[in-house]
Amino acid sequence: MQVSVDTTSQIERRITVQVPAAEVDEAVNARLKDAAKNVRLDGFRKGKVPMSVIRQRYGSDVRNEVVGEVMRERYVRAISENELNPAGFPQIEATVNEAGKDLEFVATLEVYPEIELASIEGTEVERPVVEVTDADVDEMIETLRKQNASWEEVERAAEDGDQVTIDFQGFLGDEPFEGGSAEGHELVLGSNSFIPGFEEQLAGVRAGEEKELQVTFPEDYQAENLAGQEATFKVKVQAVKAQALPEVDAEFVERFGVEDGDLDKFRAEVKKNMTREADQAVDNRVKQQVLGALQKANEIPVPQALIQQETDGLKRQAAQQFGLGEDFDVSQLPDELFAEQARSRVEIGLLLAQVIKSSELEAGDDEIRAKVEELADQYQEPEQVVEYYMSNDQMKTQVKSAILEEKAVDKLLEQASVQDVTMSYQEVLAAAQQQTEADDEEEGSEAGEQESNA
Repeated sequence: MQVSVDTTSQIERRITVQVPAAEVDEAVNARLKDAAKNVRLDGFRKGKVPMSVIRQRYGSDVRNEVVGEVMRERYVRAISENELNPAGFPQIEATVNEAGKDLEFVATLEVYPEIELASIEGTEVERPVVEVTDADVDEMIETLRKQNASWEEVERAAEDGDQVTIDFQGFLGDEPFEGGSAEGHELVLGSNSFIPGFEEQLAGVRAGEEKELQVTFPEDYQAENLAGQEATFKVKVQAVKAQALPEVDAEFVERFGVEDGDLDKFRAEVKKNMTREADQAVDNRVKQQVLGALQKANEIPVPQALIQQETDGLKRQAAQQFGLGEDFDVSQLPDELFAEQARSRVEIGLLLAQVIKSSELEAGDDEIRAKVEELADQYQEPEQVVEYYMSNDQMKTQVKSAILEEKAVDKLLEQASVQDVTMSYQEVLAAAQQQTEADDEEEGSEAGEQESNA
């Protein structure tokens, strides 16, 4: 077997392989002889069909089958002997495929890039310093009360935060429009779940009252026939209800897993959960800054095969998120909507892998168990969660990857200039939310730009 490897780009290789004709022809003849033993043709006994007939009828298909096997086997041998690290599957094409001639084929493949990491030294990273206060805990408990509130009818006028039960029908001019009516709809005033102006005009209504509302649909409203249109809604109020907040007593705290109803234990548990959430927000904020600096300092070629794999994964996530069902064909979702996010993820993954490799970072079983126990602490039956993770190789691998990623970020952080910034619990969560929204907006903008360019 003769092999030559051409470098056609930083991450693309073109392998040309020649296999002696005798090897291929012998394999084809052996396969035909083996097949002849079981061939049945009119006028011949089983196994007595002449080889000339066998070759005429089956020679082409058998040769294609043998050549396919030979090319796959020799491709694997070629990348092994030449120490190539493929990223995805190759494109293999036979360039010479005739009996009596040496078989020649070309395999075009992408390989993982060779990365020489540039330092992020001098990068300024803001690290929030957060303390969960008693006032923060009080506010969280108040939020939990509202989430577990009931609604009770009142005989007064509706106020912001009240729930009104309404029948309504929308009109464009004198004509009702499709989808603009409902009966017994429950709407919380101030929730901003209806178009602008609708809820505000219901402030002060009472049960039994009828009212006409004048609104204008936003210019970017999803229904094009309504976008920017002025409309009238005829509304009848069935009921006005106010929130009835539960008392913070033993019965209330038992709902959150504090079985003995101890209020001090409940507050301690709430604070622990809030602290964990704040720590995660801080870690993520620092991590995003570090990874952004890493990408900026290291522009690397990214194999398209890996981008496509990540794109397909993001499509499946989107299908699950929007409840499209297991049978939904994700290929219907355009690649352009996910390609930039996929590229960024792959790029970060390659860079972090190089950090882990060059820094010789490891994660042992003790570290994995400690991380699992930390995760399991959020559940009511942590022992079961730990047992499940530690007995599942796939889950352990995921935890190990997370640990190595954390270690890589910490290693990179040593190169940066870190400035501690005092922030409140609410501020750090708001900052984390803004970062998430900014990332989503950037991804959406990039996808939109690609679509318009197309």
